[in-house]
Amino acid sequence: MQVSEKSEGKKQTGNQMVNDNRATPVEQEEPRRILIADDEAALRTVLSALLRKEGFAVTAVSSGQEALDVLRHGQEDPEEEPFNVLIADLKMPGMDGMELLRRVIQKYAGLPVVMLTAHGTVDTAVQALKRGAFDFLTKPYERDEILMVLRKAISQSAKTQATTCPPQQGQAQEALIGNSPQMQRVRDLIRRVADTTATVLITGESGTGKELVAQALHESSSRAGKPFIRLNCAAIPQTLLEFELFGHEKGAFTGAVTEKPGRLELADGGTLLLDEIADLPVDLQAKLLHVLQEAVFERVGGIKTLRVDVRLIASTNQDLPAAIQRKEFREDLYYRLNVVPIDLPPLRQRLSDVPALVTHFMHKYNTRLSKHVRAFTEEAVQQLQKHAWPGNIRELENVVERTLLFTDTDHIHPQDLPADIMAQIQASSDLAAQPDQLVGAGMKDIVRQRTAQLESAIISAALKQTGRNVTRAAQKLKISRKSLQLKMRDLGLRESSGQEEEMPT
Repeated sequence: MQVSEKSEGKKQTGNQMVNDNRATPVEQEEPRRILIADDEAALRTVLSALLRKEGFAVTAVSSGQEALDVLRHGQEDPEEEPFNVLIADLKMPGMDGMELLRRVIQKYAGLPVVMLTAHGTVDTAVQALKRGAFDFLTKPYERDEILMVLRKAISQSAKTQATTCPPQQGQAQEALIGNSPQMQRVRDLIRRVADTTATVLITGESGTGKELVAQALHESSSRAGKPFIRLNCAAIPQTLLEFELFGHEKGAFTGAVTEKPGRLELADGGTLLLDEIADLPVDLQAKLLHVLQEAVFERVGGIKTLRVDVRLIASTNQDLPAAIQRKEFREDLYYRLNVVPIDLPPLRQRLSDVPALVTHFMHKYNTRLSKHVRAFTEEAVQQLQKHAWPGNIRELENVVERTLLFTDTDHIHPQDLPADIMAQIQASSDLAAQPDQLVGAGMKDIVRQRTAQLESAIISAALKQTGRNVTRAAQKLKISRKSLQLKMRDLGLRESSGQEEEMPT
């Protein structure tokens, strides 16, 4: 990557020290799982002890192949808690860190990978970042530095593990499934603006596929062979966003033991996606506007100006004009980003695409789960088309995956669909069938009653599917065990659960 430098007069930089970011044990209800792959036994022992002391659950292996074996075992066992971060040494005998990184990105795309290196140069680590590593650390590492990086990685992991896996190079266009008029318009827009330098603002609800559109724009442009770099502005603490975006020089803050390029440098010549742009702090919005206008910036703690050639794409699920009214988003930046607006419709507005999406995800998870489902029956698809899909495509993919995971048949019928989804569909149908009978009743009372009925049906279904195992039911419902136990008590379901675990006091 070629980045030109020109010296400017010494200026005030890096004033935002990370004094309030000294790493502390991560607050969490359950230990976060860390997988360490390093051939140095002493390092594994010391690092494992440090992380366990900070409340992490640690598994340590001595090679890249062992790491893949552990990840594969966890994927095959539905009761196994997933890993939140992989820490991998760059230099290992057999499968080195780069090859391990490649395979992890290919099969476990939601898992952040932090690279450790005592060899090579910063350029080697930069190549790892370009290939998808979350971050890198140099040996010997600082305790505060590694805990800070893990905290960021865990935050990203929590936000991305449930998302659709990013497509491989050249597949994003094909992954935009559906022939509804809305999706045809989106694909037409991509074709028209992909090979331009215009900034694009992608809007839409969570789970509608904004990252796929950004990837498709990159792949359809002349920048396709260059880096495609993502930065989720909501997944990283605001005090750290400046360092992630612009990078920093050695000594810029406590724990900065080496220089580190930011996402702007890594994207030089390619495309930078700023996801959840509405969460970018106002002071950084001004700096980003300057980059868009002048194509130059400085690393935090540096006095050299760097020039980059980057095509910027931003995305958000928030109402930016409303944020402008609240003085939370700069109006000038909004107009600079909104050169080409692409608004993705929610799945409930294009239910005609559900059959094609179901087929796509069925083939995907047949391969991933070693299943042999041939089709979803017409009746099953019709049931899925009755659902409002508040989680959009992401929720539909989750439902298809769960269905295949627990089925032993080659055709999916309505009774094979997850019980919680069928309960929601039935509740919506019941409510739609008798609106006249509800007129005159208190709106809040109706909503409260219906919500309780729906929650009761969903929780009962989850308990049934897990053999009354509260912990596993909570995992399926994606809420904490404590929250589930409280809801069971409030809904009168505690007694029927078999008293597997005590209620929290």
